[in-house]
Amino acid sequence: MKYLLMLLVFWSVELHAQKLEILLIGVSHNYSSYPKQDFADIYRKIEQFKPTAFFGEFLSTADEQNVMDYWCKKDNLHRLKILRQNRNIPALQLPKTIDSLNTIIKQKPDDFKSRTDLAHAYYLNEDVANGHYQYWQVFNHLQQHADADLNTYIDKLLSPKLDTTGRSMKRLITSEYALIAFPMMRKLGMTTLYPMDCQDYDLNWNASWAAVDEKFAAFRKDTAKVFQNELNSHFKSINDGFKRYDEVEKSSPKVTEWLNTPEASIISASGDFYLPEMYDMKNFPKVEMLSKIHWWIMRNQGMCDNVIHRAKAAGARKVVVIAGANHRKYMQDIFEHMPGVKVQNINQLN
Repeated sequence: MKYLLMLLVFWSVELHAQKLEILLIGVSHNYSSYPKQDFADIYRKIEQFKPTAFFGEFLSTADEQNVMDYWCKKDNLHRLKILRQNRNIPALQLPKTIDSLNTIIKQKPDDFKSRTDLAHAYYLNEDVANGHYQYWQVFNHLQQHADADLNTYIDKLLSPKLDTTGRSMKRLITSEYALIAFPMMRKLGMTTLYPMDCQDYDLNWNASWAAVDEKFAAFRKDTAKVFQNELNSHFKSINDGFKRYDEVEKSSPKVTEWLNTPEASIISASGDFYLPEMYDMKNFPKVEMLSKIHWWIMRNQGMCDNVIHRAKAAGARKVVVIAGANHRKYMQDIFEHMPGVKVQNINQLN
């Protein structure tokens, strides 16, 4: 009986320890063309949620080094080459350098020269997430306090004007991180953005995309006239959806909230996967499309797995996950089927 009681207590502790609460926010990667955005409700909800960690759509250092190619690999290598030329730090010294600079900044948060050094060290360590976090804090400071010497130092060490493609410093300034994640991380006193992206299947994804495009072009050309009205009707639905998308992006001060609605998810998915009603049309490349969807789901599964494993390793119980809007519905569905996980998107939190 005593053994059974101890076992029940152990199970209870284990189940309690495994509970992870996730606030999932589907976002735009570029807010530059939108009307002035009102993030007040999003900030309020994040603060109310009381997260202990933030996750973003970046690769970890290990994954960045191990994945041979994906959509912005060349851009990251280009940045790495420039920053090594500016000032190289041997790989074995990077962990110690990063720890030392973090210690300095903890003692002197307004030491923006050291923050620039830390951004540089993170970038050299192929930790783009935290390189960006430190660079953003320096950039944000300079928007409010002119400092010619600091500007010169940044240009010489980080060369931001040369980092313009991929997940670049240029892209960062109008991104979800500069406008949502980083301001809240700073307010909540968080020093680390955890990476959760997965690019293990990027080559499969691109191959399946190409296969769909090739066969769909033939399907569209050869579709008999009797099916043209049906096909045109489906394309009209897709186009009408993206007209609605454009209207929201041009007029709404709360684009992010809309991106987390079922309406936005359906429209966004139709851009990559057309409409499910089309899949059983004669000669539609259904097999190739299902393969494409499979690799998209595999990426999203990998992203969810990374959140779970890395949150557990960090001892985090409540986490905010920032992901591109077309990931939101897929990731939420996956999280909802994971044991010990409670997930809400930003609109589900009051």
